[in-house]
Amino acid sequence: MDRNSAIGVFLMAALLLLYLQFAPKPEPEKAAPAKTTATATVPGAAPAPADSAALARQLGTFAAAAQGTAQTTELKNDRLTVSFSSKGGRIEAVRLNNYKTFFGQPLDIFDAKSAQLDTRFRTTDGRQVKLSDLYFRAEPQGTNALRFVADVAGGQIEQLYTLPANSYELSYNLRFNGLTSAVAQEPLTFTFVDNVRQTEQDRKQNRNHTTINRYLVSGDHTALAETSENPEEIKITEPLKWVAHKHDFFVAGIIADNQFNSGQLNSKVDLNDSTYIKTLSTTLAIPAADVQQGKANFRFYFGPNSFNILKEVAPDFDRNVYLGWGLFRWVNRFLVLPVFHFLEQFIGSYGIIIALLVVLIKLVTWPLTYKTYESQAKMKVLKPELDAIKEKYPDDQVKQQQETMKLHQSMGVNPLSGCIPTLLTIPILFAMFQFFPNAIELRQQPFLWAHDLSTYDDLIKLPFEVPFLGSHISLFTVLMTLSTLAMTYQSNQTNSAMQGPMKFYSYLMPLVFFFVLNSFAAGLTWYYLVSNLVTMAQQAITRRFVDDAKVRAKLEANKVKNKDKKPTGFAARLQDAMKAAQEKEAQNRQGGRATAAASDDDDSDSEPGTGASDISPKKPRKTRRS
Repeated sequence: MDRNSAIGVFLMAALLLLYLQFAPKPEPEKAAPAKTTATATVPGAAPAPADSAALARQLGTFAAAAQGTAQTTELKNDRLTVSFSSKGGRIEAVRLNNYKTFFGQPLDIFDAKSAQLDTRFRTTDGRQVKLSDLYFRAEPQGTNALRFVADVAGGQIEQLYTLPANSYELSYNLRFNGLTSAVAQEPLTFTFVDNVRQTEQDRKQNRNHTTINRYLVSGDHTALAETSENPEEIKITEPLKWVAHKHDFFVAGIIADNQFNSGQLNSKVDLNDSTYIKTLSTTLAIPAADVQQGKANFRFYFGPNSFNILKEVAPDFDRNVYLGWGLFRWVNRFLVLPVFHFLEQFIGSYGIIIALLVVLIKLVTWPLTYKTYESQAKMKVLKPELDAIKEKYPDDQVKQQQETMKLHQSMGVNPLSGCIPTLLTIPILFAMFQFFPNAIELRQQPFLWAHDLSTYDDLIKLPFEVPFLGSHISLFTVLMTLSTLAMTYQSNQTNSAMQGPMKFYSYLMPLVFFFVLNSFAAGLTWYYLVSNLVTMAQQAITRRFVDDAKVRAKLEANKVKNKDKKPTGFAARLQDAMKAAQEKEAQNRQGGRATAAASDDDDSDSEPGTGASDISPKKPRKTRRS
C-alpha cells in the first residue's frame, strides 16, 4: 500500500471515530409484598387570587372552580412515589424509590420546579381554559387510586389516576361530564414541559443521551437529534400512539389507549445553564370525543430505561433504549442482551460478566480469527516474491498488480481471505460501542477502581482541562491503549502488508482511540481491554499451529497443482480488465511519442524566424500575360 492509500485509510478511520463520538442493572426490588398507598392531603402554602371579576372575564362559566387552596396528595408503591396537586388535579412530582442520582440524592424524574404537565381546551364562547387554572377535590379511591373532580359550567371535569402495585406505570383517565354545550368540539391540548436535571457523572453524555422519542399509529418511530446544541423541532400531523422523554437512563412517557391526533416535539439547550442540561417540551392533541365519552385513557411510564421492562409497556417502546442502528441493533438485541442477562442470573459482578462475555464471543469467532492469522502467515511467506516483483517493475503499477495476481493464483492464495473474517466481527465490535454507554444494567455498578461502569473512571484527575481529553484520565482507557499497541506490534510481526506509512498509522490509531474513549463508559474500555488480552492469547496459541515451513510447503504444492490452471470467474474478469488497462496505457504512451515526433518534424521544416502564417502551405502566384 502506497503512502496516499495509507493516508486515505487513516482519514476514513478518523472520520468514523468522529462520527461515533458525535452518530446498569436496576437495583433489586424489595422482597416484601408489593402494595400501593395513598397519603392524606397536605395544604399548600399560597391560596389562589380572589378577584372574582377578573376570573370571570378570563374563564367565564369555569371561574367558579378557579378559587381555592392547593393541596398535595401522594400515591405510592414499592417503585414510585407520585405527588399530585389539587390545583389542576395534575402530577406534580415523581420519585423513583429504588434509584439515586450519581451524587447520592433521591432520583426525582421530575418535580414541581423542573417540569409541568397541563391540559387546555377552548370553550364555546372562545375562551382558553387550562386545567391548572382550576382547583379540584381529591377523592381517594381505595389504596391505589385517586380521583380529582371540579364542578364547572353545570357539569364536571373528572381525572382518575391509578397506580398498580409493583409497577412503573400510572393509569390516567380524563373525562368531561355534562360539558358538551360549554366546551368547543375540537381537540384538547396536552403539554409536557420538562427541564431535565443532571443525574449522572458525565454532564455532556447525560445531555447527549436526552431526547424525545415518538411512535406513530402507522408504526413509524423517530426522535429528536440527541447531540444537537441547536433548537430541535418535529411537527406531527399523523396520529400518535406514544411520546417519551428519555433522560439517558430513565424515561418519562405517555401512551394513549386510543391515539393522539397530532403533536409537536421541541428541545433546546442552554450551555450556560448550570441547573438544567436540556429542556424538552411535548404538545399533543387529545380527541374531544374521547374526553366526552370517557375514552380518553392513557398510561404514564416513569421508570428505568431498561429493555426488558420497556418491551412490555407498548409497541416499540423499547426503542427508548438505544442499541445502535440497523445490523448493530439486531446484534445487541438478539445476541448481546440475552447472553448478558443470562450471565447476570449467576454472577453478581458486572465486571466479571463483561469478561466472560468477551471470552464467549472470542470462542465463537475463533475460526474467523484463525483464518485471518493463516492468511497473514501466507502473505508473510510470500513476501520475498512480492518484493522481487516490486523491484522488477518499480515504475509500472499495473504490471506489479498483474504479476502479484499471477503469484497469488499460482500459490492458491486469496488476499481477501484475511479481511473477510475480520469484517464479519465488526458488527459485534460496533454493537458493543453502542451497548455499554446505554446499558442501565451497568449504572452505579462498581468494579475494581471504577465506581460506576456506565461512565468513565476518573482515578487520575487533572488540575486543568486538556482539549479532547477533559480534566481526567481513565485508567481503563490507558490500559486498553497499551494493550492495543502491544496487540498491534504482535500482529505486525506476521502481517507483511503493514509496511511504510501504513505501519506507522497502525500504531497511531490506538492513540486516537485513547482520546476518543477517555470519557466513555468504563464498561466499554474494560471490554476492549479484555478483548485485546484474549486476542493476543489467541494469536500466541494459533502461532503454534501455523508453522511457516508447513505453510511454504503447502503453497509450493499449490503452485505445482495450479501450473496450467487458468483463472475463472471474478479473477479472470479482473485479470482481463488489468490487461486492457495496461494495453490502453501502452497505446497512450505510443500515441504521445508519435505526437512528439510529428511536432519535431514540423519544427525542423519551418525556417527560423518565420511567423505562424509562413508555416501553412502557400498558394502559387498567378503571372500576368503581357
